[in-house]
Amino acid sequence: MHRIYKIKYPYRMNNAYKVILGALACCLAWMCYDSIMTPIRFGRIQEEREAVIISRMKDIREAEKEFRKIKGHYTDDFDSLIQFVTTEKDIIIRKEGELTDKQLEEGLTERKAVALGLIRRDTSYVSIQEKLFGANYPVDSLRYIPFSDGELFEMEVGETTDKGGNIIKLMECRADCKVYLGDLNKQELANFIEEQNKLERYAGLKFGDVNSPNNNAGNWE
Repeated sequence: MHRIYKIKYPYRMNNAYKVILGALACCLAWMCYDSIMTPIRFGRIQEEREAVIISRMKDIREAEKEFRKIKGHYTDDFDSLIQFVTTEKDIIIRKEGELTDKQLEEGLTERKAVALGLIRRDTSYVSIQEKLFGANYPVDSLRYIPFSDGELFEMEVGETTDKGGNIIKLMECRADCKVYLGDLNKQELANFIEEQNKLERYAGLKFGDVNSPNNNAGNWE
């Protein structure tokens, strides 16, 4: 008859195994959690940063719109744009009173009505900066992409002709995602760029198009 011997492991060794297994379980749990949370964190930070950048780009678009209205063309130079905003003035006409349909039918013009004191038109001037953004707006910040450590927006200008032969002025302003998301998870950034390339979209933020008129629409709109 054979005897069965039971091997007894020291108490300390059993505790050591439990600690190791517990540590491994914690590591696996953390890896699973991190794999889920990493893209979520990336997307949240991307959304927050792009909201700030879009706001800045809307301001650039408004400044360019005023520049074209007064100068007749867009500019791809931030020095010129900022100088325009800070030094140029626009005419403001304050209106009091309107001509009635009967007065118009009788041939009364606005100029005659002003001379007769029937209506009032006062002309004044306001700086482009105050008109668009307010007197305390930091205009020089227009050129810088937020969260980029001082990188500048890319701007281009161009023109095309419509079917009637009329010249259409074009412009484009861009912020590459690598510039404002480059400090985040590299794999998530690469995944985002790959996805945009597959969809044939610009991997970043932009408005306008130097190749085709689009009324200076932003790719976030």
